[in-house]
Amino acid sequence: MADSPARREGLAQRPVLDVQGGQVQGRQDQLAEEVPVALSYDDAAFAVMMASPGDLEDFAIGFSLTERGLALDEVVALDIRPELEGWRINLRTRHPAAVQARTLPGRSGCGLCGSRELEDVLRRPGPVGQGGLVSARALENALENLQAGQPLNTATGALHAAAWCDPDGRLLLVREDIGRHNALDKLVGAMQRQGLSPQAGFALITSRASYEIAMKAAAAGMTFIAAVSAPTALAVDLAHACGLTLVGFARPGRQVVYSHPQRYQGSR
Repeated sequence: MADSPARREGLAQRPVLDVQGGQVQGRQDQLAEEVPVALSYDDAAFAVMMASPGDLEDFAIGFSLTERGLALDEVVALDIRPELEGWRINLRTRHPAAVQARTLPGRSGCGLCGSRELEDVLRRPGPVGQGGLVSARALENALENLQAGQPLNTATGALHAAAWCDPDGRLLLVREDIGRHNALDKLVGAMQRQGLSPQAGFALITSRASYEIAMKAAAAGMTFIAAVSAPTALAVDLAHACGLTLVGFARPGRQVVYSHPQRYQGSR
């Protein structure tokens, strides 16, 4: 794998009683950290998200694209500071504009919490590009190797992952977070920073494909995303509308193609 740093941020230890077969043993357990991350643009507060504290620069860049439509070249400076309660990120942009803060924090399981109006929630990305073909074998190659790219989940069992794979299913990038949408934002940010084209490969996520997952993938320019669990009806409708190939139940020996099967080899 091209990107496999041994990232240990996001781990904490707590004492527990481990009960197995009636036997009680005290030990230290490794847990996933969950912290507030406040994002501001040009010193104007925008959102507070609950997230894992690793790869925060990737998160800020990816979130800026999928939530505000700001590409990497629109961000001129990025300041990340730890605070007593969590982390604060301020992004300086090339064209500062008035920013409305979200009224609620975004929980780790929800990418849409705090949006002010219905139209803020149900956003419709423009059409994605043509993209390339993805075979069942490529998906299975990626699935076989994904666990090795999830050191935090291996330690805690509590994190989602989002991976970017080349057309043969080789994992190029993997990002982890307690929130599935945060993991995808981190992946999008890492792809921008490393210059990887969202047209040349596919994304694989270890969660269901909810609306915000499909929306973020399309907003980032991806053409193909596969989830190990089911999609929602709204996610499928959005994928149909913007040209995104959406695969659910991506497992060894089985995949369900919900939209635009022309990119999936073996679907016909």
